[in-house]
Amino acid sequence: MTVHTDYYELLGVERGADERTIKAAYRRLAMECHPDRHGGCTEKEAKFKQLNEAYDCLKDPQKRAAYDRFGHAAFEQGGFGAAGAGAGPDFSDIFSSIFGEFMDPRGARQNAARGADLRYDLELTLEEAFAGKSATIDIETMAPCEPCEGDGARGSAVPETCKTCNGAGKVRAQQGFFVVERGCPTCYGHGVTIADPCPVCQGEGRTLKRRTLTIQIPAGVDEGTRIRVAGEGEAGVRGAPGGDLYLFVHLKRHALYEREGTTLIAECPVSFTTAALGGAITVPGIDGEAIEVKIPAGIQSGETLRLRGKGMAVLSGRGRGDMVARILVETPTRLSAKQKELLCQFRETETGEECPATKSFFSRIKDALG
Repeated sequence: MTVHTDYYELLGVERGADERTIKAAYRRLAMECHPDRHGGCTEKEAKFKQLNEAYDCLKDPQKRAAYDRFGHAAFEQGGFGAAGAGAGPDFSDIFSSIFGEFMDPRGARQNAARGADLRYDLELTLEEAFAGKSATIDIETMAPCEPCEGDGARGSAVPETCKTCNGAGKVRAQQGFFVVERGCPTCYGHGVTIADPCPVCQGEGRTLKRRTLTIQIPAGVDEGTRIRVAGEGEAGVRGAPGGDLYLFVHLKRHALYEREGTTLIAECPVSFTTAALGGAITVPGIDGEAIEVKIPAGIQSGETLRLRGKGMAVLSGRGRGDMVARILVETPTRLSAKQKELLCQFRETETGEECPATKSFFSRIKDALG
């Protein structure tokens, strides 16, 4: 007499457990006992087959009802589901349960009929990237057919489950030791057939339309930022899930700022008198407010001044980056006679100590020449 382990006890769930609980328990135990993880251990392989047998029964409402009433006797001696119980584990069901719709023929059919993803290149100014904006875009894409409401059938006609593949969208063929899957030749992978197709969409359930979408662009986006808008791509075939829309952000060149992450860099020319004596300049901030940049006396061309919290907004975060002012000391090219005279007087008073870098340079030249 064969002794059977109670299916509920095997999966570690209560008899009244719902489908989700049973599925979660099976996934966990099946992954733990999978033979590939234990070097082909026969004990683990046997346990793995038992788990699959238990889940195969409890996931099916009719089989579960029979099991709850008659126990294992429901599947013995030609009872309900005997062929399935004696045929050994169905590995497509095993991997479907572990990995979800990725390995499920029905999931594969839905993915095959799923609408295509779309790409849209969106150009923004640096100010728009800083503050974020509500962008309105127009796209021409496949959308659900209105006359047939997306199911592809004319009027009151309804799609019928394909009799060749029983709605799976795929058929299997045995070739030696291998089982080969291919798209169903009758329904072309859709799982349903339509005897009277919609004349507008020719039974596809979708037509080409121009759509207007309003999409919220978050503050702080950068060049190349990708924004995914779920379900706004092409409509799927005959009601299958739609694709996604991907927005790729491109930034226009700014008149003042260059961007490096959250840091804004501005090249700021100053007169040589301001550089020598010190002073201040005003720069327009990316947020529209004026920024005062204080110039210390004696600053050299190419030196930078950092202003904290005056840069770009942080994407999906709080706060702002910094603004960096790169100082460019400009030598005057148009001098009046009075200005030339004053500069000549200044030159006559120079001792060499005013410009230590220049003095050091010529000293090194003198040493090099001996």
